[in-house]
Order: sequence, then C-alpha cells, then structure tokens
Amino acid sequence: MSEIINRVSQSKLVTFNLEDYYPKGHRVVLDIKDWLFEGLILREKDFRAQLENCDWSQYKDCFVALNCSTDAIVPGWAYMLISTKLQPYAKKIIIGDLEMLESSIYQSIIENLDVSEFSDKPVIIKGCSNKPVPANAYLWATTKIQAVAKSVMYGEACSSVPLFKVK
Repeated sequence: MSEIINRVSQSKLVTFNLEDYYPKGHRVVLDIKDWLFEGLILREKDFRAQLENCDWSQYKDCFVALNCSTDAIVPGWAYMLISTKLQPYAKKIIIGDLEMLESSIYQSIIENLDVSEFSDKPVIIKGCSNKPVPANAYLWATTKIQAVAKSVMYGEACSSVPLFKVK
C-alpha cells in the first residue's frame, strides 16, 4: 500500500480569504425621511433643528449608509450636512444602502492592501464566506492580486476554478 500524500499542503499555493479583512463595527442605515416634512419636503430650518437634536454619539464606531426611503428630492448639501455631524463618530459614511456600504468598505481595504506576499505565487481566492463579503470585493481582489501573482484561482484548494495564469 502506498502512502497518501497531501499535495495541497505541500504546494506553494497561497489562500487569500476576503473574510479575514471584514472590519468589525455595526452597519447602520440612517433613513432621513423622518427629518422631512411629511417625509417628502426638506425645510431647511426644521431639518437643521432635527440634526441639532439628534444624539450622534449613537453612531460611534459604526459604518453608516445615508438614504431616504421616500421619493423626496433631497439636495446634496443635506447629506453633506449630516456627514459633518457623523464625522466625529462614524468609521465610514456613504449615501446608499447596506450593499453599497459593504462594497465601499471593501474597496478601501483592497485599495490599501499590500499584495507583495503574493508575488510570483499561485493564489486561490477563497469562495464561500460566513460574513457579507460583497461580490465587488472578489473582483477588486482578483484585479489587485493578478498584477503580482503567478496564477489566480477561485474556490477551495480541492476544487478551484482557474481565473488567470502568467504566460
């Protein structure tokens, strides 16, 4: 009987798991409709009063997505004004939904990622995560890692899909 050899553990294959970069912090959608007259009209004086009465400290260390769930036309300065109140507390502020927020968080992480450890190595970008890693993050990671890696695959070591290989 021949000895069973685990070729995966002996390979130079490097696994990159986006879930490892998932930042801690509560994700919050701040819907501004309640600060608008009848949920539709922004009256500047009333709006500013609402902002002054808000306890912004509740957003400490949160990732915040600003939006308006009604069909109100909200001027850009309104979101900018809210961001000035959130800035001392929130980790990140965007206009959009939770999916856009997660994408924005990961875009920043991947842009600042040092991928030199993957230089001239076969890299597998791990699929399946338990955390809400957005699809865009996989694209950005692939592009960033492809610039330095020998090859890029997706999935698990035992069943991966080849994406790129240096010719």
